[in-house]
Amino acid sequence: MFKTRYLITNQFTHFQRSSFSSQPFDLVVIGGGPGGYVAAIKAAQLGLKTACVEKRGSLGGTCLNVGCIPSKALLNISHKYEDAHKNFKGLGIKVDNLGVDWAQVQKKKGDIVGSLTKGIEGLFAKNKVSYYKGWGKFTSKNEIAIDLNDGKKETITTKNTLIATGSEPTPFPGLDFDEKIIISSTGALALQQIPKKLVVIGGGVIGVEMASVYQRLGTEVTVVEYLDNICGAIDLEVSKAFQKILTKQGMKFLIGHKVLGGKNLGNAAEVVIEPVKGGDKITLTADHVLVSTGRRPYTQGLNAESIGVKLDNRGRIQIGHNFTTGVDGVYAIGDVVEGPMLAHKAEEEGIAVAEILSGKVGHVNYDAIPGVIYTNPEVATVGKTEEELKKAGVQYSKGSFPFLANSRAKANDEIEGFIKVLTDKKTDKLLGVHIVGPNAGEMIAEAVLGIEYGAASEDLARTCHAHPTLSEALKEACMSAHFKPIHM
Repeated sequence: MFKTRYLITNQFTHFQRSSFSSQPFDLVVIGGGPGGYVAAIKAAQLGLKTACVEKRGSLGGTCLNVGCIPSKALLNISHKYEDAHKNFKGLGIKVDNLGVDWAQVQKKKGDIVGSLTKGIEGLFAKNKVSYYKGWGKFTSKNEIAIDLNDGKKETITTKNTLIATGSEPTPFPGLDFDEKIIISSTGALALQQIPKKLVVIGGGVIGVEMASVYQRLGTEVTVVEYLDNICGAIDLEVSKAFQKILTKQGMKFLIGHKVLGGKNLGNAAEVVIEPVKGGDKITLTADHVLVSTGRRPYTQGLNAESIGVKLDNRGRIQIGHNFTTGVDGVYAIGDVVEGPMLAHKAEEEGIAVAEILSGKVGHVNYDAIPGVIYTNPEVATVGKTEEELKKAGVQYSKGSFPFLANSRAKANDEIEGFIKVLTDKKTDKLLGVHIVGPNAGEMIAEAVLGIEYGAASEDLARTCHAHPTLSEALKEACMSAHFKPIHM
């Protein structure tokens, strides 16, 4: 499946709906996040008369507005600061009076988000997608009532509807979000000042990323995780190595601990925890408590159940083949359905639905969906973990290669981490690739492509990689899985 991205940051700050919007649409997308807006654009490109309804008033969903993009902006800025603060001297670079202008940091983050949301509006205009700023809900399977943000109401009719309303942070009992002291990831992106102490409940991807931002800027960070390892879904060997690296950087972890309760003290917070396996209670105090225990599907107010859309026991919309909900003409994708809550997964599903509705074959290969943690070093994975292969009884081979032995990593003074390759023992077919190291999020694309096209580790090992590059470490890891590496 080919996918082209466009970025327009020009005069398009508002898009009026087309004059023929009162006629039935071929597709109405409820939700303007990564899955929804991409589906709308693709459907329009394929000739379907398309509309998108988004209540936020700016497109891009959680990801662009209060998730992926602003968090990566803060991660990038904090990484540059930490690099200058801790590493420049050793490189022979002198920096005087180094500091953080937090107001400017927040402004820069906002500018990045603003330019991208306006760019999507421009893409809607270019592709003739009708854009409704408001809250959409079903009055029947072919009729969507919209409470527009300007106070007006409008009803549109459609042949097909795609639910792509995303997810929201899962609250923790007794620790209600006020987004000032007890904060979700949304509040963590908009703190008025850099805290002295931060407690993070949940050592998953979001928790670790936000912890990393503030730890780099000088905050004393403690991460409380119920499980025995952080980022529980990733390969265990990678998880343990990753935690050691973050601990070395100064982040504190209380692994295998559960939260018993907490208090918002007005200008600080208090959290009581204890070991899962039993032991003494511990009371933690901090300027802020970030509750990062996962996200839940956002389907409130859609009135979808009234037309026959069914939810499972976790609040996700149940879908069958081709993303159908069981209600004729109603589909669902992204965070509201089963599967990893990832923007790029939602995008692929959105494109698949648009292709199906236009008479083409839409498909998503869920074995080739990468996951990335944007800390420093980064963690990136695709395919099966070693634990999954063992559980399934799959006979596999393993190869690995450390960045310590990679010349570009040595030259860049970024030697932490390694690449791990898992293959079918008989056929050498790639089954999983796991990276903890510099630029892992970019390097994983080669592994995703390999898995998508059924490549063997020998195929990647025999592919010429430029020297010196970090990607040579993946080549060597594949050589290790197939036979033996050269540089180790």
